[in-house]
Amino acid sequence: MVRIVADTSTLYSTGQAREAGFAVSPLSVTIAGNSYREFDEINAEEFVAIIRQGHMPTSSQPALGEVEALYNEFAGDDILNIAMAHGLSGTYTSAIAAAELCDHRDRIHVINTRTLCGPHRYLVEQAVQWAKAGETVETIKEKLNTMIDTVKSYLVPADFDYLRRGGRLSPLVSYVGKAAGLTPIMTQTENGERLTAAGIRRGFPHAVKFIGKELEKAGVGKGWRVFISHAGIQEKAETVKQMLSEMLPEAVFEIYPLSPAFITQGGPGCFAVQYIQE
Repeated sequence: MVRIVADTSTLYSTGQAREAGFAVSPLSVTIAGNSYREFDEINAEEFVAIIRQGHMPTSSQPALGEVEALYNEFAGDDILNIAMAHGLSGTYTSAIAAAELCDHRDRIHVINTRTLCGPHRYLVEQAVQWAKAGETVETIKEKLNTMIDTVKSYLVPADFDYLRRGGRLSPLVSYVGKAAGLTPIMTQTENGERLTAAGIRRGFPHAVKFIGKELEKAGVGKGWRVFISHAGIQEKAETVKQMLSEMLPEAVFEIYPLSPAFITQGGPGCFAVQYIQE
């Protein structure tokens, strides 16, 4: 039997994951002097509310001991840990380190999805279905890697400040951009390990159109899923969906609140557009 393990980049709480047939180890966020396991102890809406009170957050990967405990819970089975992008978090590294602590380490497999949030969620959901159908761990890994090669992500922060604090942009560029009312569009590098600038547009509609054109160039359409994740801006996310669905009418669209850990990078009001081939 293949057991699927992941983390809360999948946008599942621990309880929701168990109901869906897999297990997650939560990332944690710290804000206003308190630490929370995301989704279990704080959701995106509550987290954004605290940030808007003037508090700056930080995040951390799942505790090594918790990941090891999950592995030991499924001792005797093949375990596939489908981890969020290496480089954007220490989660992948922790998943490997925890496996080395287990006596059954030879049956633990860790895969770097090179993505997070919406596509990560979809990859795990597919893996659960394949595992239930009796697929081997090697077959599941092969199928996942094929899908991972089709993933692309774009992040649009509400302003430049969170990117500047995270070292994503130089202070000069961030201040000039903010003063000029520009909207930065970030994307992942080819290896998925960090964010890089994809473009800068004047205003929200132009940023969305830019992303839409990038998706058109990539051939996104029938047989593709587009995920729109947001930090407390449901109505704006619906607008993004409407604009993109008019450009890509055959694609399947899904909207989710971003995880608190990811909001620490993009800030309140940010949104992400991601896609993957089914």
